Amino acid sequence: MKRQAYQPILITDASRSQDDQLRSRQRRYIVMMSIRAVCIVVGAILVGAKAPLLWLWLPFCAAGMVLIPWLAVLLANDGPPKEQHRIGAKLRRRQRHEPSPRALSAEERPHRVIDAEP
Repeated sequence: MKRQAYQPILITDASRSQDDQLRSRQRRYIVMMSIRAVCIVVGAILVGAKAPLLWLWLPFCAAGMVLIPWLAVLLANDGPPKEQHRIGAKLRRRQRHEPSPRALSAEERPHRVIDAEP
C-alpha cells in the first residue's frame, strides 16, 4: 500500500487552546451579565424617579433583564466558530483525493467466476 505524502501542519491553521477559548467565553459572559445588572439598576432608578416616558424606557430595561441572561448562557456554552478557510481546505483535500494509479478500473479487473458444477 502506498503511503500518502506528508503534509505539514501550519501554525496559522492551529486552533486556539481550550484555556484561551474558555477565558474569552467567561469574559463575554461577565460583560453580558454586567449589562444585565445595569439594566436592573437603571430600571429601578427610572421607576423610583418617576421619569418621563417611563412607558418607553421600562420595556427596554425589561427586555435587557430577560434576553441578556439567555443569550449569555448560549454564548458561554458555544464552542469556537468554524473558520471558513479551514472548511474550504478540508474540502479541497477531499476533492484532490484521486484513486491510486495502481487501482484497476472495473473492466481491467479479473472477474471471479463461480461454477456450480464440479
